[in-house]
Amino acid sequence: MATIHIDGKSYEVDGADNLLQACLSLGLDVPYFCWHPALGSVGACRQCAVKQYSDENDQRGRLVMSCMTPAADKTYISVEDAEAKAFRASVIEWLMTNHPHDCPVCAEGGHCHLQDMTVMSGHSLRRYRFNKRTHNNQNLGSFIRHEMNRCIACYRCVRYYRDYAGGSDFGVFGAHDNVYFGRAQEGTLESEFSGNLTEVCPTGVFTDRTHGQHYTRKWDMQFAPSVCQGCAVGCNISPGERYGEIRRIENRYNGSVNHYFLCDRGRFGYGFVNREDRPRQPSRRHPDQRQTLSLDAALDLAAGLVRNRARVAGLGSARASLESNFSLRTLVGAERFHQSLDAATLALHERALHSLRLEQVQLPSLREMEDCDAVFVLGEDLTQTAPRVALALRQSVKNEALKQAAARKVPAWNAEPIKNIAQHALSPLHLTMVQATRLDDVAASQYRATPQAQARLGFAVAHAIDAQAPAVSGLSAADAALAARIAADLLAAARPLVISGVSSGCSELIDASTQVIAALLRQQRKPALAQVLPEVNSVGLALLGGRAIEDLEAACLAGEIDTLVVVENDLFRCLPAARVESMLAKVAELVVIDHQMTATAARADVLLSAASFTEGDGTVVSMEGRAQRYFQVYDASYYQPQDCLRESWRWLHAIDRISQGRTAAWTHLDQVTAEIAAAEPALAAIVEAAPDARYRIAGLKVAREPRRYSGRTAMRAHLSVHEPRQPVDQDTALTFSMEGYVGPQEAGALIPFAWSPGWNSPQAWNKFQDETGSLRHGDPGVRLLHADHAADYLPVPAAAAAGWRTVALHHIFGSDELSLRAEVIAGRAPQPYVALPATAAYAEGETIELVIDGEQHVLPVRHSATLAADCVGLPAGLVRVVPGMRLDLGKGR
Repeated sequence: MATIHIDGKSYEVDGADNLLQACLSLGLDVPYFCWHPALGSVGACRQCAVKQYSDENDQRGRLVMSCMTPAADKTYISVEDAEAKAFRASVIEWLMTNHPHDCPVCAEGGHCHLQDMTVMSGHSLRRYRFNKRTHNNQNLGSFIRHEMNRCIACYRCVRYYRDYAGGSDFGVFGAHDNVYFGRAQEGTLESEFSGNLTEVCPTGVFTDRTHGQHYTRKWDMQFAPSVCQGCAVGCNISPGERYGEIRRIENRYNGSVNHYFLCDRGRFGYGFVNREDRPRQPSRRHPDQRQTLSLDAALDLAAGLVRNRARVAGLGSARASLESNFSLRTLVGAERFHQSLDAATLALHERALHSLRLEQVQLPSLREMEDCDAVFVLGEDLTQTAPRVALALRQSVKNEALKQAAARKVPAWNAEPIKNIAQHALSPLHLTMVQATRLDDVAASQYRATPQAQARLGFAVAHAIDAQAPAVSGLSAADAALAARIAADLLAAARPLVISGVSSGCSELIDASTQVIAALLRQQRKPALAQVLPEVNSVGLALLGGRAIEDLEAACLAGEIDTLVVVENDLFRCLPAARVESMLAKVAELVVIDHQMTATAARADVLLSAASFTEGDGTVVSMEGRAQRYFQVYDASYYQPQDCLRESWRWLHAIDRISQGRTAAWTHLDQVTAEIAAAEPALAAIVEAAPDARYRIAGLKVAREPRRYSGRTAMRAHLSVHEPRQPVDQDTALTFSMEGYVGPQEAGALIPFAWSPGWNSPQAWNKFQDETGSLRHGDPGVRLLHADHAADYLPVPAAAAAGWRTVALHHIFGSDELSLRAEVIAGRAPQPYVALPATAAYAEGETIELVIDGEQHVLPVRHSATLAADCVGLPAGLVRVVPGMRLDLGKGR
C-alpha cells in the first residue's frame, strides 16, 4: 500500500497502480480516453493530466499524465488545479476539432464516453470554424457498423483487437493527424470477439449493427442482470429491452468471469428471443392447425394428461434453469426424469464432473486462467466451444512478458514497454486437436491427431512428470519428445493449468487430463483443472441427475409411457428423426414446454409457451461450478396482454398441483430455490447466488430502468392512452420501472446496467469496482463444487486401429442451438459439409453419401490442410455426429 495526497487529502491506495487507477478506485473523476483497465496505459491521448508536486511545500508543480505515473508513496497531486483543468479542456478541444456535430443521430449518444469526458472537462464552445477531416467508412460485416469520422485516435480499438484479442485483419493506417482504423480491405471482421469494439471504443466509430436495426437510446431501455446462454462459461450480460423486444446485449462486469469482454455469439446471438414464430400462447394440436388455449384450459388439459404418474416421463434440458429441471423431476419422479444425452455422453459428462472434485485441485475462474503460466489443452477447440476461455488463454501467454518486465521493475500497467521487453517471448501453451485452431498463433506446440492419440499423448505427459504413472508403449520418438517438453513446462510453472472437455466425445481425453493432474500433485505442484461442457446449465443438470435418453426411448417403445413431457428441448436434435418418430408413435400424448417452435414443439399435442431467459428468472451453473442467477428483463404481457409466457417451472408446478388436487404452491422463485437446496445437498448453496426478493437498498428495490426512461404511455398508446400501473415483480428485488435504486451497490448480482452520475458509457463500471479486478463487494455467483476424492492413476488406453473415424468440428457460429436461430448468426454459420484431409481421394466439392446413426446425409467435401489423418470431420449442430464412428469411404485413404 502507498499513501498519496490528492488536493490536500491523504489516501491509502495500491502502490502497484498508476495514479489514474488510484484516483478512479477512490471514486474521483479524472477524464481519460486511451487507458483501459484491461489494456493498460500508453499515454496517447493526454487527457488524464494532473498536477504533480515534489512534496507538500512545492507550490509550482508540473503536469503529468496520471495513467503513466506510479501511485508511489508520498506522491502529491492535484486534480482540481487550474492549469491541469485548462490543459484537459484544451485536449478535449483538440480532439473535437474534426469530430462531427452528430450526437443527436449518433448511435452512441447517451452511451458515449466522449460525451461524458467532454462534460467532465468543461468543454462547451467550439472555436474551430474550418473544414473537418473526413474519411470513407468500411463495411465490416453484419455485426459492426463503422463511422470513421467520429474517431479521436485513442488507439484503443487496435490495441484491443490486435494485442488483446489476437486479431490480424484490423489495424491503423496513415500517420500524424491523418490515421485510419479499419481493415486493409473492406470486409467482415474475422475475430470472434470483434463485438467488443463497440464498448472499447470511447466514441461512435464502432457500433452494434444489430442494435441499429431497432435502435433505442440506452436511457430508454429496460435492463436486468443476466447470464449468457451461448455456452457453459457463464459470462454476465445486460440485455436491453424496449417495446417487448430485446434490442442489444451489453457486457456486465464480473471480475471472476468475463470482466470487460464477451464473444460475438454471446453478444449478437440474442435474436431467438425476438423470433415471430415463437409460441406465445398455449395451444393444442388439431389435424390442420394449432388451436390457442386459455391459461386455465391449458393447465387443466395438461394436468389431466399426467394424473397417472406411473405412465408419465419427462425430458429435461441443459438450456433450462435448475428450477425448471427440478420441477420436471418433481412432476414425473426421479426414475422417469431423463436428460437429452445418450448413455455414452451422459457418462462422459459425469466423468468430467467427477474430475472437478479432485482433492487439492484448483477450479479456476477465467481471471485465474489468465494468471496461469503454463497451459495444456487436451482435445478442445476452445475458440469454438468456450470462446471466452480462449480469450483468457491469450492473456495467459503474456505472463512471461510480465515476469520479464517485473524483473526490470516495469509496472504491469505500462503496456508498451512490456511488449518491447518481451518481444516474442510467451508463456507455454500446448494444444492438441484434430485440426488447426485459432489459438495456434500463440501456442508453443500443436499436436494434431485423432482424439485417442491425443489422449495417449496426455498419458505420456503424465508419465514424463512422474515416472510412477503408467508408461505409454508404442509412442514415436517425436511424440515422446513432445510429451517430455510439455511435462517440463508444466513442472516449471508456478500455476499450471490443464483443460479438457466433452466436445470430442472421447472419454480417454477426460482421463488423460485427470492423469496429468494426478502426476503434478504427486510432484507437489498446485495445478488447476477446467473441463468444458457444452451448454449454459450442463453442470447444473449433471448435479441434478437424470437417466440417459436411450432409457426414455426404450420405455416409450415398450409402451410404458402414455404422456411424455419435454421441457425446453428438441428430440430431433437428440436422436435421429426415424427413432423419434418411432418413439412418438408409441406415446399417446406429447406435452412440450418451450420458448422456441422446434420440430418437437410443432409435434406437441399440448404446447405450453415458456418464457425465455429474458422473460423469466432462473439459476444456472457454469463450467467452473459457479451458480448464477439470471433475472427477468421485462413483462411480455405489459405490451401484448394476450401473451401467456411463463417460466417452465411455473407451468410444471401448476400442472403438478392441479393434477394432484393440492393447494400448496410455489408462488415465488425463492420458494423453488429453497426447495432445491433442501432436496439436493450438492445444490444447497444456490440460495446464495443472489439476494432474495426481500432485499432493499434504503427501502428501495433496484430499478431496471435508467432515470431518464421515457415514453411509458406512448409505448402502449395502441392499447390505451392511459398509463397503466407498472408490472410488479414479486420474485426478485428488482422493479419494472425507474422508480427504485440506481447506481453502485453491494449486491453485484443485482446490478442491471452500468451507470453513475456523469458516467453513462460502459466505463461507468469503474464506479462499481475496486480496480483490482472485482466488484467492490464481490463478484456474482457462488461456487458449488467441492473436493471429495483423491487422484489415482488410470490405465493407459490402447491405441486405436487405423481407419476413417468421425470427429466433431465445432463452430462458434452454427453449433449452438439457440444462437443459430438468430438471423445474424445463421448468416455466419457454414452449410453442412464433410471435412477430409487434403490427401484424401476426394475432390473439393465432391459429394459423399454417409449413413450416420441410421440417417442418410449427402454432403460436399471440404478439404482441410490441417485435419489429422484418419479423421472425417462433421460440423456439430449442423449434421448429426457420432464421435469415433468407423466409416468406409470407398475410395481408400
